[in-house]
Amino acid sequence: MKKVITIIVLLLIVALFGGSLFYLYQKNQESPEVFKTEEPSTETIVKKTMATGTLIPREEVEVKPNISGVVDKLFVEPGDNVQIGDMIAQLKVVPNITNLNSAKNQVRQSKINLANEKKVFQRQKELYERGVISENDFDLAKNSYDNVLQTVRAAEENLEIIETGTTQDAGNAATTEIKARISGMILDVPIEIGNQVIEANNFNEGTTIAIIAKTDDMIFKGKVDESEVGKIKEGLPLEITVGAIEDKTFDASLDYISPKGTEENGAVQFDIEGSLKRNDSIFIRAGLSANASIILERSTDVLAISESLVQFEKETNEPFVEVEVGDQKFEKRMIELGLSDGINVEVLSGVNKDDKIKVWNRVEEPIAGNRRGR
Repeated sequence: MKKVITIIVLLLIVALFGGSLFYLYQKNQESPEVFKTEEPSTETIVKKTMATGTLIPREEVEVKPNISGVVDKLFVEPGDNVQIGDMIAQLKVVPNITNLNSAKNQVRQSKINLANEKKVFQRQKELYERGVISENDFDLAKNSYDNVLQTVRAAEENLEIIETGTTQDAGNAATTEIKARISGMILDVPIEIGNQVIEANNFNEGTTIAIIAKTDDMIFKGKVDESEVGKIKEGLPLEITVGAIEDKTFDASLDYISPKGTEENGAVQFDIEGSLKRNDSIFIRAGLSANASIILERSTDVLAISESLVQFEKETNEPFVEVEVGDQKFEKRMIELGLSDGINVEVLSGVNKDDKIKVWNRVEEPIAGNRRGR
């Protein structure tokens, strides 16, 4: 019995020893881990923040009438270019019947008074020429006649205004001819022939007949989040991209940052404005949605590496990389970092362009045919 137990123990020892030898042999047959390397490159690194908004003309004018009436003629349509003084529309005044009848009665009554004063004046004139009355009495009669004559003219002008909307003496103070007040492009004509329009006054902003804007002077108007507003300042360069205009970037500069934010959907937003540099080769339509990259910092043609190559000391948090010094042999080098855009980072010192840097955090490639969930 003891002999059998001894044999079994010896067999187990031999099996364990053999298994260990086989494991070591298999381990020795495995290929050693090979690390890939990357070399630094020359890059332009830009640190920026984003803002969304629209492109609008800097100067946009709504043309409104200074009399009420009905649109009789339209001389422009959206897209037309106009100069100051060009005709936009012609209005036709539709008089109020009550006011028209009252004005006509005033004219009739003033003419009756004029006829009576004229007779008195003629008699006083004859008496004055005969020397019966004094010059002072004659002057009083003449002044009374002139006043009644002026009353007739005022009544006739009032009737003319009610009937036509203007008078010859009014000039541009009140006119049925609506003209352009600035040079530019017609963006919109929100009325049609036959529409009634209301004059602009202290109690009513009036009906807009046309909108004119200078489309060669556009600005970006957008919003930035409160978390980003502290990073920006007036004068920073902008790069504007427009979804409707592919593969084109427009240069601009930041002109205005609102001193007060407004809450939108639980976040505080600040209004910003930027002036686009003139570009006559591309027509930019007013109201296009746009994105603005606000350039906070820029480093041009600097030595840079991928941020994924950078490691940090656990205790001091100082950055370093591992540089290849032989075949799959690496040494640690402390580096000084500069500007980063989240993908690449500028290297101020520690490595040169010819160094090969270890890719230490490589991601294992998935086995072919192995799918998630299987």
